[in-house]
Amino acid sequence: MPTLMIQGCTSDAGKTTMVAALCRLLARRGRRVAPFKPQNMALNSAVTADGGEIGRAQAVQAAACRIPAHTDHNPVLLKPSSDCMAQVIIHGKSIGNLHAVDYHAYKRQAKAAVFMSWQRLASQYDWVVVEGAGSPAEVNLREGDIANMGFAEEADCPVWLVADIDRGGVFAHFVGTLACLSANEQARIEGFIINRFRGDISLLQPGIDWLEAQTGKPVLAVVPYLMDLDIAAEDALPKASSGNGAFKVVVVTLPHISNHSDFDPLRRQPGVDLVFAHPGQALPPADLLILPGSKNTRSDLAWLRQQGWDIAIQKHLRYGGKLIGICGGYQMLGTRIADPDGVEGEAGESEGLGYLPLQTTLAPDKTLKQTQGYMQLSGHSVPVHGYEIHHGQTHYHGPVTSMLTLGPDKLLDGALSQDGHIMGCYLHGLFDTPDVVAALLAWAGCEVQPAVSTANALDQSLDRLATALAESLTTAGRAALIRLDHGL
Repeated sequence: MPTLMIQGCTSDAGKTTMVAALCRLLARRGRRVAPFKPQNMALNSAVTADGGEIGRAQAVQAAACRIPAHTDHNPVLLKPSSDCMAQVIIHGKSIGNLHAVDYHAYKRQAKAAVFMSWQRLASQYDWVVVEGAGSPAEVNLREGDIANMGFAEEADCPVWLVADIDRGGVFAHFVGTLACLSANEQARIEGFIINRFRGDISLLQPGIDWLEAQTGKPVLAVVPYLMDLDIAAEDALPKASSGNGAFKVVVVTLPHISNHSDFDPLRRQPGVDLVFAHPGQALPPADLLILPGSKNTRSDLAWLRQQGWDIAIQKHLRYGGKLIGICGGYQMLGTRIADPDGVEGEAGESEGLGYLPLQTTLAPDKTLKQTQGYMQLSGHSVPVHGYEIHHGQTHYHGPVTSMLTLGPDKLLDGALSQDGHIMGCYLHGLFDTPDVVAALLAWAGCEVQPAVSTANALDQSLDRLATALAESLTTAGRAALIRLDHGL
């Protein structure tokens, strides 16, 4: 059973997209293929068909394989709540918060979970394509490593190393990374992928020749820079405005923002210009303001107030703007958030922004579920689907109009303010349904244009990415894939 690992010289080198590209390429060739990331550190997550939580990137890679996302695709997920603390999720379920030093000691148990999942996948699929984390050159993390070479060595699988030429210094990245590895680890690297290349490849050839002579390893692919590729980065926020139109949507960037990919459908929506407001700047003028999810809601709420953005939100509403809160942002819209057990950080409670008559208590048990139902808005009922990931138990203490009816039991969820200007709910993926996007934008005052299907956009991008990789493989790259496919 072939296992191939993609590692990167740096974060954001293109590991996630290269795994997705290989998964879709192999799936199109009729192979049963599964993605795998032994250990992920990310605040963008998804709920799987088996009711667990994994990194959002692995859910996208599962879509590339045309299979449902499963907890075995990402057996260890770390969700940071501070610089030195993270919630540790094993096989889709939280085991609690651990300090970085304590997690290092926990790695023996984490390693067992990793190899249990990999072996299950190995018994079910023709291929497993593995994504590393960060860079194998991080020598301070070598002891007990399960994310990069530690996994590759024990699984005895080949590694393809990817670097981003658009950043510059691509040859130094490859040579420097190799220099940080042991002789055994160096031998495990089959070759290199140069990612995000633009220009005349003939001008790159002298560098390729030098790299291959210097290292004795081939370049396996030179993948072009693909403009407007609709595949979300694993954790990196978009750096620029979507620039699509006159209707302004501003997402508040919180220090522990989670699932910011929720808003990707709005970025591609015709007529909408979406931006993320960053620390140290005034909130830009907006027609619609969004408070996103957070891994440390009380801390992020205090930070929001320090920025003076609570005053900016008041002004936004006073001038007729609309406001939506998702998950942690929904909790902030209430009157009180209590964390008696220190689930997300220091135990205590905080006063909310007070826009909705609800109170939230964070409980140790996390709600994890996929769900579907209907959104009630402006007298219309629109089908909706998504997933919930939250510790909060939220209760109303005043009159409120429910926003959603969810699940077979038709449970009422979410809230719409009495003046109709503010709404919030726990549902991630709310914007993935075109009819929901159209209804929410109409509520916010946008002249609605036909919405774009998120599923179709992703599928088209995955096919485009796989085709680009297939066309970019060198003779050495094609030969390496054939050898692996035949178990050689």
